[in-house]
Amino acid sequence: MSWQTYVDSYLMYDLGNGRTLSSAAILGHDGSVWAQSPNFPAVKPEEITNVMNAFDDSSQLAQNGLYLSGSKYMVIQGEAGVVIRGKKGSAGVTIKKTSSALVIGLYDEPVAPGECNVVVERLADYLIEQNY
Repeated sequence: MSWQTYVDSYLMYDLGNGRTLSSAAILGHDGSVWAQSPNFPAVKPEEITNVMNAFDDSSQLAQNGLYLSGSKYMVIQGEAGVVIRGKKGSAGVTIKKTSSALVIGLYDEPVAPGECNVVVERLADYLIEQNY
């Protein structure tokens, strides 16, 4: 299965009533794009570096917030070394790290934060089981 299929079929699927994540991507730890939805915003290399560093030491996120494509998200919760969850108004982001990738989902109303968490983390857990 191609990486694009994972994004299209497992991250951007219909959650019910035509609701989907706003955008999603699978990126390598170096920030290389493996696959993404058409409207996934461009992320800066330093933003990915900061995300990767935050998985080792999340204190910087609590102080400075999480930045993706120039947008600042307040980190609301997560699991050290595993998942980062952020919020910006009615929008938010979930990022889960696998051994070689970052699975990223962005959402806005009417999608709830918990729905995004489930979608992103379920795919990332599968990829972890497959040694990705």
